[in-house]
Amino acid sequence: MLYTILQLLLVSIAATSAMTWFSYAMSKNFRELYKEPVLLSYAIDKMKIELSTQAKINWGWILHYAIGFLFVVGYHIIWVKNIAPITPLTALILGAISGIIGIISWIIIFKMTHHQPPIDFRGYYIQLFLAHIIFAIVATALYAIMLTLII
Repeated sequence: MLYTILQLLLVSIAATSAMTWFSYAMSKNFRELYKEPVLLSYAIDKMKIELSTQAKINWGWILHYAIGFLFVVGYHIIWVKNIAPITPLTALILGAISGIIGIISWIIIFKMTHHQPPIDFRGYYIQLFLAHIIFAIVATALYAIMLTLII
């Protein structure tokens, strides 16, 4: 059990970091704010939660990685229950589903917080979808590698 939690934690950190790197690269490339942890900290600010600016930034990062962990736990359940095999195709499907969930979640976050950042929303959602595919590919690959290490 402890090994599984550690495995899922490591996989989620790596996958979330890869996704974040992609989002930051796209943000820089297109000169847009596509940085999920930053957008989360702005959403926290719009909720009028009494925290320092640094605490809001920290919570943006913590939430970003916690959500990544929850996605990996979901993938783990899918694989352990043999709902889908650990394959490149499954990684793409999980990435697409995760991307759709991510887009819907951000639409809800923006509506709930009345936060309308000055960004190209269409571009943001496209890069977010691609970022989740990268997330799922990295998560699937590392999960499979870690499974082979324990066998």
